[in-house]
Amino acid sequence: MKAIHIRHIPDDVLEKLKWRAEQHHRSLQKEIEVLLKDAARMIPPLEKRRDNFLDGLHTVAASSASPKIVDTWSREEIYSDDGR
Repeated sequence: MKAIHIRHIPDDVLEKLKWRAEQHHRSLQKEIEVLLKDAARMIPPLEKRRDNFLDGLHTVAASSASPKIVDTWSREEIYSDDGR
């Protein structure tokens, strides 16, 4: 297991973490480990994060002549005053 060193923890934060560890009958080290594991558990798997990123990209069809954007807007959509 890897180790990390955290610097510049404000005194009030450290005291609250110590209190929290005491309430859970754990050491400060174990309490911080549990908090980090819980935070990491809320992050989607890598595949899901990659899919979400790719879903947000526009589809572009490239050719040797010039790239062509597949999803386009009409002139009316571009120059209308709606939503301004």
